[in-house]
Amino acid sequence: MSQAARAKEDFSIVRHRLRSIFGGSIGNLIEWYDFYVYNFFALYFAKSFFPGANPTVQLLNTFGIYALGFLIRPVGGWILGVYADRRGRRAALTLSVTLMCAGSFLIAVAPTYAVLGIGAPVLLLAARLIQGISLGGEYGTSATYLSEVAVSEHRGFYSSFQYVTLIGGQVLGSLTLLTMQQAFAPEELEAWGWRIPFAIGAALSVFGLYLRRNLDETDAFKKASAEQRGSLIRELLKHPKQILLVFGLTMGGTTAFYTYTTYMPTFLVNTVKLTRDQATQISFITLVIYAALQPAFGALSDIIGRRPVLMWFGVLGTLCTVPILTAIGATHDYMTALGLIMAALIIVSGYTSINAVVKAELFPAGVRALGVGLPYAVAASVFGGTAPYIALWFKDSGHESGFYWYVTVLIFLSLLVYTFMGDTKRSSLIDRD
Repeated sequence: MSQAARAKEDFSIVRHRLRSIFGGSIGNLIEWYDFYVYNFFALYFAKSFFPGANPTVQLLNTFGIYALGFLIRPVGGWILGVYADRRGRRAALTLSVTLMCAGSFLIAVAPTYAVLGIGAPVLLLAARLIQGISLGGEYGTSATYLSEVAVSEHRGFYSSFQYVTLIGGQVLGSLTLLTMQQAFAPEELEAWGWRIPFAIGAALSVFGLYLRRNLDETDAFKKASAEQRGSLIRELLKHPKQILLVFGLTMGGTTAFYTYTTYMPTFLVNTVKLTRDQATQISFITLVIYAALQPAFGALSDIIGRRPVLMWFGVLGTLCTVPILTAIGATHDYMTALGLIMAALIIVSGYTSINAVVKAELFPAGVRALGVGLPYAVAASVFGGTAPYIALWFKDSGHESGFYWYVTVLIFLSLLVYTFMGDTKRSSLIDRD
C-alpha cells in the first residue's frame, strides 16, 4: 500500500471514530438537557404543583421528586445495562433517548395542582421516574460506548467528552433559562413559560433518536461471546471488587458535582440572596469554563495515569469543601461567588473528566455497560440525586453548615478508595478486548 493510500485509510479511520464519538456524546447532551431543565426551572414551577406560602417547603417538595428521579436510576442502570450488553450499545442508547423524550413531553403538558389536584404532582413524579430510568441507563451505556470507540493512548481525552456533553446539557439548560428570563416577565414564567424548555427537550430528543439510530456498533461488543451476553448476572458477580470500586469512587464525586452544579443556583438565591438572574448567569459562566476543562484533565490522565488525577480531586475536595461553601454562603458579592464556585469546579474536574473511562476499564466487554451503569446509578441515586434535598433539609433545620461537612465526609471516603486502588490505565480490560 502506498503512503498516500495509507494516509487516506488512517484519515478515514479517524473520521469514523470522531463521528462515532460525536454521535454518542451529542445524544448524551440532549438527554442531560432534558433532565437538568427541571432543576433550572424549579424556582418557577414549584408553586404550580405544590401550592403553599413557604418557598423553601415548595422547593423541598419539588426537589423531593427530583431525588426520586435519581433513586429510580439503578432500575434504569440495570434494565438498559442488560439491554446494552445483550443487544448492543447502539440499541440501548436509542431506547434511552426515546424514554427521555416521553418524560419531557409529559412534563411539558402536565396540568397544575389547580386543575388536577393531587394528580398533578403524581403525574410530575411519573414523568421524572421515566426520565430517571432513561438517565440510569444512559450513563453506563454512553461511558461504555465512548470508551470502546476510543484508541488506547487517547482514551482519557475522548471519554472525557461524556462529561463535556453532560455539562453541556446543563449549559444549554442554563442558556435557555437566561434567554427566557430576558424574554418573559417572572409572572409569565411562573404561569406557563416554564413549560417551553420541556417542549424543546422533547423535540431535541427526537433529533437525538435520529443520531443514535445511525451509530455504528463497537468492535468490543461484536467480539464479546454470546455465552457472556446470555448469563450477565453470573458474569457480573465474578467482579465484586470492581462493583464496589465503582460505588466507592463515585459517591464523593457525584455529591460534589451535584452540589456545585445542580444545587448551586438554588443555593445562590436561597442562601446568598443573589437574584435569580445573577444566579443563572453565574451558573452559565462557570459551567462553560468547567466543560472546557474536561478534555484537558482527560488528556492529562493519558499521560500521568488515572489515579493521580483522582487523587487531585480527593485531597483538595476533602480539604477545601467546607471553606469554599462557607465562603460562598457568607458573601453577597457576584464576582466572589463566581470565583469560589469556579475554584470548586476545577477541583471536581479531577473526578468528572475521567470517572467514565476508569469504570469502563474495570470490566470486560460482556458485562461492561451493566458493570459501569448499575453501581454508578446506585451511588448517584443515594448521594448525588439527594444532594439538593439534603442541603435544603439542613437549611430548613437551621444547620446549613452541616451539609458542607456531609459533602466533605463523602469525598474523604472516596479518597480512601483512590488511595488503595490500582491505576486502570495500566490494567485496562478494554485493551484486552
